Amino acid sequence: MDRKRELVDILNKWAYEYYVLDAPTVSDKEYDALYDELRALEESDGIVYDDSPTKRVGGEPISAFEKHTHIAKLFSLDKSVSEAELRAFLTRVEKVAGGKAKYTVEYKFDGLTVCLTYDKGKFVRATTRGNGAVGEDVTAQVLTIKSFPLKIRYPGTLEVRGEAVMRLSVLEQYNKTAVEPLKNARNAVAGAIRNLDPKVTQLRRPDIYFYDVNYRSDGEELSQTEAQAFLQEEGFKVFPYFRVCQTGEEVLSAVSEIERERKNIDVLTDGAVIKVDDARLREEMGYTDKFPRWAMAYKFEAEEVTTTLKEVVWQVGRTGKLTPLALLEPVELAGATVSRATLNNYGDILRKDVKIGSRVLVRRSNEVIPEILGATEHTKDSKDVEKPTTCPACGSALEEIGAHLFCPNRRCEPRVVAALDHYAGKNAMDIDGFSESTARRLIEKGKVERFSDLYRLTAEDLSELESFKEKKTNNLLQAIAKSKTPKLDAFLYAIGIEGVGRVAAKDLATKFRSVENLQKATVEELISMENIGEITAKDILAYFADEENLAELTALTEVGVSPVWSEEKTDGIFSGESVVLTGTLTEYKRSDAQKLIEARGGVCQSSVTGKTTLVIAGADAGSKLEKAKKLGVKVIDEAEFKKMIEG
Repeated sequence: MDRKRELVDILNKWAYEYYVLDAPTVSDKEYDALYDELRALEESDGIVYDDSPTKRVGGEPISAFEKHTHIAKLFSLDKSVSEAELRAFLTRVEKVAGGKAKYTVEYKFDGLTVCLTYDKGKFVRATTRGNGAVGEDVTAQVLTIKSFPLKIRYPGTLEVRGEAVMRLSVLEQYNKTAVEPLKNARNAVAGAIRNLDPKVTQLRRPDIYFYDVNYRSDGEELSQTEAQAFLQEEGFKVFPYFRVCQTGEEVLSAVSEIERERKNIDVLTDGAVIKVDDARLREEMGYTDKFPRWAMAYKFEAEEVTTTLKEVVWQVGRTGKLTPLALLEPVELAGATVSRATLNNYGDILRKDVKIGSRVLVRRSNEVIPEILGATEHTKDSKDVEKPTTCPACGSALEEIGAHLFCPNRRCEPRVVAALDHYAGKNAMDIDGFSESTARRLIEKGKVERFSDLYRLTAEDLSELESFKEKKTNNLLQAIAKSKTPKLDAFLYAIGIEGVGRVAAKDLATKFRSVENLQKATVEELISMENIGEITAKDILAYFADEENLAELTALTEVGVSPVWSEEKTDGIFSGESVVLTGTLTEYKRSDAQKLIEARGGVCQSSVTGKTTLVIAGADAGSKLEKAKKLGVKVIDEAEFKKMIEG
């Protein structure tokens, strides 16, 4: 008999009882004895099984996190913070379901989302959620956690999602001997998983509670109840609280139960998660760009504390608007040390009766910058916050427009820095490697004042900046050159038209299809759009009536910036098609093929469903192809796909 195989199976069984079931059947001494025997056998012949418990140790530090693309997108959750908002969500579900929806309710833990991948029954990797599409590979760190299986029965490819947490009792014990105590469980686990040294992860003893099957290569879509059962059957650790509710009132009751009991559990939690249970109803409700429409996170009431207001400083934004920032006596709030808070404008300061030297009530809600709610106590030393008359950065006389103060000087340094940083941002021109600090240094050197100046930068210009060596310089210049052909909506967002955010920019691009057409738009045309109000319409007209803005648009054209309109064509070759790519394509990257399909009117899916109308099968296509055949979905090969693309 294979003694090593026997030891691995016994030790994994004991570990599951201890770490997952919390019901150990043997003493630590017995476990350690068999563990030492197994390790000695592995050292003698150099063979270590894939699911050996000896793999769960802190290895050597890594140099950097590798990026990893998830098989299926990891969506975030829409949030509600009031019973009315939660009821509105339940009402939307009931309308779609015809009054027959079933829900599940679970704890929402405050930790770090991780995604584990398995292939042919073996653990492959662990990643963070990242932006939902791409995360960081943290396999070495997660391998130190003992509460998940290295081997499962499911034979296909699987992605499961969980929340890495640090138990409150573990945090308390850790801090008793830590040289540098950790402030809260959320930051502690994030620092443990996103640490380049797995030994640090091991010392902090994180855990993972699993709650979602993100992707399965084989089998039908699972309901939440089925996913919960699947995770348990495969040996994943799930939190014991799981409620199935038949009505909205039962959901509200379960949420109230979680809010009452959350202080009694050993894990940091900040809300409840409500999901539609039925997989078919989920598919019918679908997704937004960010959230599934069939799920909702209910966030509990924000924590509030009082502290002393030490000073108010005025910050200048890219539009010239001054925003007051409150500097506070540091105070612990919602698991973090707070020393700054926002105040909207001078009228807000007066309305809230905020004075320097007074005690103020501060709220930190939903992970945003803390907000001052008002003053709670004045002292004999309290003094009024003075309303500025000149710009704190450039000394220009301020203008008062409505409730806000503005610096009219377009060359005011913080205005230019913020505008350049916004222009180069990920959701705008996406100039990788360009930061606020880079903008500031270029301005100080007299190299940049306007967007168009970026395209005139040379390697010699950048070499004058500290830390800009040859590689960094070349990368930035390449990123700037690459940004010359942005999508039209990204460009409209980048140039900073007042009131035009990402959604409005996309709507404007869809309707007008070029900067020139938008420039000719009338107030009536703009107001007729769903996301454009009267104020934003006037701001758009004012932007294009400004000679300096028009000169800059001309300058951008002269340096080669040419926005392109790339709406998915409703009359394209893939119009009306829901397409799944499977297998290996020889002439196209998967991401490029998806873009080609979407640009020609198609919608790409990650898996074959009842809505799939076309499957493009490359080499070594597997379970998706088989499922497509069973469902009678049309299948084409790469050669036919190429013919369709080329017209």
